Amino acid sequence: MKVLVVEDNPKLSSFLHRAFEEEGYTVETVAEGELAIAQATQGAFDLIILDWMLPGMDGVSVCRELRQRGILTPVLMLTARAETAEKIAGLDAGADDYLPKPFDLGELMARARALSRRGVSAEVVLRVGGLCIDRLARRATLDNRVLDLTPREFTLISFLAREVGRVVPRSELLRQVWETSFDPGSNIVDAHIKNLREKLGSEARMIETVRGVGYRMVQPASA
Repeated sequence: MKVLVVEDNPKLSSFLHRAFEEEGYTVETVAEGELAIAQATQGAFDLIILDWMLPGMDGVSVCRELRQRGILTPVLMLTARAETAEKIAGLDAGADDYLPKPFDLGELMARARALSRRGVSAEVVLRVGGLCIDRLARRATLDNRVLDLTPREFTLISFLAREVGRVVPRSELLRQVWETSFDPGSNIVDAHIKNLREKLGSEARMIETVRGVGYRMVQPASA
């Protein structure tokens, strides 16, 4: 496994380098956004640890540029910005996960292992029946009709499509889509599922409710 650590704080960069080496990773470190893009473009990495605050090009801009170049290496973003708006900005730029500073090393390594296992997870384009999700362009179509989705709805339907056939608990959706372990609003998951079903129209049944557990996306019978 090979990880790229993008961190301009020398002490933290050295700490992360040592921690990942002890986990068996091959580690490269850079301290600037432009260098991160160059390294990620030239080398094959299994994971990128990316600090938000960097000299010159910030982490969000770096992540967005990588995705635009078709580099789908999982990105775990580190930042002292803990506000929801900043989390959304990072995720919308293409980050796969988000960890606020100060962080617990055990949690960081657990998230890193999960992202490494996922790899480029997968497909850039996900297809479930007539539903087509382009994760790079952040565009979803149903029978060639573009779906007008909010950023959160897109993240939610993408996650369900990636896990097609599996029942996904509400708690997991909160962690993966809302980056939280508790419901920040009244039935927020249910409300977003309802909106997605309305936008799917006649194909709304592809998102099933599993009572008391969560939701599952299924392949239409005609697929």
